[in-house]
Amino acid sequence: MSEFVTSKIPGTGPLPAADSVFLEELRGIVGTKHVLTTVSASRRYTSGYRYGQGKALAVVRPKSLMQMWRVLETCIRAGKIVIPQAANTGLTGGSTPFGNDYDRDVVVINTMRIKTLHLIDHGKQVVCLPGVTLDELEKALKPHGREPHSVIGSSCLGASVHGGIANNSGGSLIHRGPAYTELALFAKVDEQGALGLVNHLGIELGASPEEILRRLDRGEFGDVDISADDRAASDRDYAVHIRDIEASTPARFNGDPRRLYEASGSSGRILIFAVRLDTFEAEKNTRVFYIGTNDPEDLTDLRRTMLSSFRTLPIAAEYIHRDAYDIAERYGKDTFLLIKWLGTSRLPSLFAAKSRIDDLAGRLRFLPANLSDRLLQAVSHILPSHLPKTMGDYRNRFEHHLLIKAGGDCIGETRDYLQKRFCSAAHAAFFECDPTEASAAFLHRFAVAGAAVRYRIVHAREVSDIVALDIALPRNTTQWVETLPASIERDIRKKLYYGHFFCHVFHQDYIIGKNADWQQVEHQMLAILHQRGAKYPAEHNVGHLYKAERAVVSHYHELDPCNCFNPGIGSTSKLLRWRNMPVSSNTPHAIN
Repeated sequence: MSEFVTSKIPGTGPLPAADSVFLEELRGIVGTKHVLTTVSASRRYTSGYRYGQGKALAVVRPKSLMQMWRVLETCIRAGKIVIPQAANTGLTGGSTPFGNDYDRDVVVINTMRIKTLHLIDHGKQVVCLPGVTLDELEKALKPHGREPHSVIGSSCLGASVHGGIANNSGGSLIHRGPAYTELALFAKVDEQGALGLVNHLGIELGASPEEILRRLDRGEFGDVDISADDRAASDRDYAVHIRDIEASTPARFNGDPRRLYEASGSSGRILIFAVRLDTFEAEKNTRVFYIGTNDPEDLTDLRRTMLSSFRTLPIAAEYIHRDAYDIAERYGKDTFLLIKWLGTSRLPSLFAAKSRIDDLAGRLRFLPANLSDRLLQAVSHILPSHLPKTMGDYRNRFEHHLLIKAGGDCIGETRDYLQKRFCSAAHAAFFECDPTEASAAFLHRFAVAGAAVRYRIVHAREVSDIVALDIALPRNTTQWVETLPASIERDIRKKLYYGHFFCHVFHQDYIIGKNADWQQVEHQMLAILHQRGAKYPAEHNVGHLYKAERAVVSHYHELDPCNCFNPGIGSTSKLLRWRNMPVSSNTPHAIN
């Protein structure tokens, strides 16, 4: 590891500059337009997509890696907390300030203006800079017949590639597992308060931070500079790992120690400048099978059979319960149609427009809060039905729905199995989707999460909040359908179950009634999940919603011993040098 000392945190160097001088320094680096200091201009960056918000002295939006480095130097020299932020599409508040009880000023560095990517070895690998989204990477790889780690789901919301790596995000694709790499370029602050740049990209770029970052900004490197070492640029073992259906541990979850490595699982505890990732050959021949059943054991047997005995694994297997189907049909309709009509690349600008409308509504008292969502919901309500009739028929007949996307040899194997399994079943059936049905089915499945948020907004008078859990069940679990005690059921208005079925990763959203304490409900839920051997969160980071496990806290402390980056996540200390929270195997805060 090579570190390049540039500045020191308080206690080892000069006192922080006055805020006005500090802000002028930032403006001199990125321009006045890209240093946001007012509440209205910052709101989009200081409020989580679903959860969490707090105060920031400034939101800074650099355009290049060199600008990002200079901003970071300025922040560390002035003793500020740095919260790295990409697309801010997470669900647990892990990329925004949380509350106003930090012991230092907070600066959010939003990286979404840095959009460069470099393809390596004819697209077999890629180097992504901080602002590249999954959607943009997918489009860049398409002419080469290749795909990124994830091709649908978060990509619909404009999520970034770096966010996936930092959060060990799972994705929906069965062969690929969590987002992971051991090849990254990042900045960190060591125990002595020294800021350094660490180049573990496996690319020779120079001997100083400035040279490294300028060359990478401009793509000034060739094949001779790229090393073909053995460090992983993806989770190479996942396809074997997931087939072990008798294992008593989950296939994947956010704090899995086997996939915590420097940038991977870093959760904003370092500032990532670039990651190097594997890409994957795109399946040219695919089919989607839509399965409906009223007996969850059908899906249990299907999962165990396909994972244990099929020669080739399917590409994806997505579950949705009928109640989640209904909420998404009504409250996710505009998301579905906007993506269908405009594509995913337009979503970031649409989110920005929504934020401006809501800011205006917040300043005009006669307008309701969340005005943009209310307008979109009103418009979507009068539009005709957007889902194929075949899906509607299955919704009426069946409680449990499973979408299986298969490619190559797996198509015939899946078709034969389903015909034998369901040909004469009265309580279950399947159909093979045409292209329109296949697209609609998967898009509908991934509209569920946003639909829960919309429901809360529209029904604000009856709803206190959402308990949003993403959980990973052990691979050997057969009773995956949840049964809640009456003491919890009475506080819940709606339950939404959906997820990545073969990975046994489920998203469980509970819309809590107005007179109930949603945090108390959450604590009761987590206790039940702990008894079931579940791990949580499965793929959306601990953020400020969950307590981090010991391995995760140790990873954070190793990366950020002075607690300069994104302090407080995982219910850890927000204070300089982790004060009031000794990091050890006995740390009570670090136990789920």
